[in-house]
Order: sequence, then C-alpha cells, then structure tokens
Amino acid sequence: MATKKDFENMRKELKNFEKHREIVISKSREVIQLSKKIIYAVHRSDIKLAEKHLKEIKVKVNELDKEVCKSPELVYNGPYKVAVQEFVEAACYLEFVKTKEIPSAKQLKVNTESYIAGICDLTGELVRKAINSAINNDYEQALFIKNFVNDLYNELMLFDFRNELRRKFDSIKYDLKKLDDVALGIKLKK
Repeated sequence: MATKKDFENMRKELKNFEKHREIVISKSREVIQLSKKIIYAVHRSDIKLAEKHLKEIKVKVNELDKEVCKSPELVYNGPYKVAVQEFVEAACYLEFVKTKEIPSAKQLKVNTESYIAGICDLTGELVRKAINSAINNDYEQALFIKNFVNDLYNELMLFDFRNELRRKFDSIKYDLKKLDDVALGIKLKK
C-alpha cells in the first residue's frame, strides 16, 4: 500500500520534472530564436553575424542537452525536438552557403531523427536561396542547389520514414518541383 511518504516523493518527483520542463521550454525558445537569426543573417549575406549567432546557439544547445539529461523523457517533448531540428537547419544552411556542403549529425552532436528532420526543413531555405540566386542572375548557384537538393532527396528516399519524418520528407518533393521550375526558367532564358 502506498504511504504518505510515497505520495510525498511522487509530488517532489513531479515538481522536479515540471521545473526541468519549464527550463527546457525556455532554453528551446532561445535556440529557436537564434536559429531564425542565423537563417535571416545568411539570407542577407551577413555571414559574420550568422557565425556569431552559431557560436551562441552551440552554447545554448549544449545547455539544453544538459538540462534534458536531468529528465530524459523531455527528449521526446515538443519544444526540445523542435529546437534541435531548427539548430540543425540553421547550422547546415550557414555551412552550405559557406562551403556548399553540410555538416554531419556527428559534427553537430545531434541524434539521427533530429538531424534528418532539420535537413528536410533545410530544403525550404535552399529553395529560397536558389530563387534569389536566379533573380540575381547567379544561375550556376541556383542549378547547384537544385542538384544538391535532388541528391539529398535520393539519399533520403532510401529510408523508411513514418509519422513526422515522413511528412517532412514528403515536403522535399514540393521543394524539388519549385527548383525544377527555377531550372526550367534558367534554360528558357538562355
């Protein structure tokens, strides 16, 4: 039979969990805001500012991971998952613009599911970059992005996604359609 002490311990456990949950929500919000700042800076070609924000976000993600370790069930909590996915998207977008490559999950120190979700979101930013490149007559960049997203899609097709990852993966098809339209527009201009 449960005793008063058992119920007291359960109250403490739940109170402690809620404390960590609130911290995770707050830190996740900070990561998401910094992710947006990185992406906006990259779109404005302010790479220095984006790199500054990337340094900040890595610290915030590390803090967030430490907090989640105190209550591991928070890994599956929405705010944490979204924050890590946004971090992946922003870090990969910045690296792509700088080097035409993206860092690995291992380099970003994130799990596979978060990495793939972030990569799927990345394609939307790459479409925007390709369209802006085409508008600015940088056809080579626009076509490179189209081929890159196509290669990424072909790699991701080899997975058997379910649920949220399936939905995110499916959105790449629409991004590819937009990139095909950009490529066609470039061919017609030439």
